[in-house]
Parts: sequence; structure tokens; C-alpha cells
Amino acid sequence: MGRLLFWIALISVAFWLWRRFNRPARPRPKADEATPMVRCAHCGVHVPREHALQQNQQWFCSQAHLEQGTKHGER
Repeated sequence: MGRLLFWIALISVAFWLWRRFNRPARPRPKADEATPMVRCAHCGVHVPREHALQQNQQWFCSQAHLEQGTKHGER
């Protein structure tokens, strides 16, 4: 019985290793392809530029903040 379990374990490990090394490599995102971020003129949260809303030279994180405009007392 011990020999049978040994062979099953050995074949399982060999199969796992074979599958692991024969898979195509997943493309990894490169560090130089970072998403540009912009700061919301109302709340200051940084969001990806592709998701932000722009009005004039200012960026906003949501439609509500765009409608409210720049927060007073902003530096």
C-alpha cells in the first residue's frame, strides 16, 4: 500500500511540474506603463485620468464633484 501511495504522489508531482513549466507565460504589466493619475479639484482624491471628468483645466472624480466645482479654501 505504501508503494502505491508513493507512486501516486510521485506521478502527481511530476504532472504538476510538467504543467507549471509548459504553460505560456502571463504578460506582466511593465513599470513604465503606469496609468496617469489626476487630482480631483473638489476632494483631492487621485483617480486614473481615463476615469476622471475634466472641466477647463481642472479634473474631478465624479459628476457630483464636477457640478459642485472647486472646494472653497483650496490652496
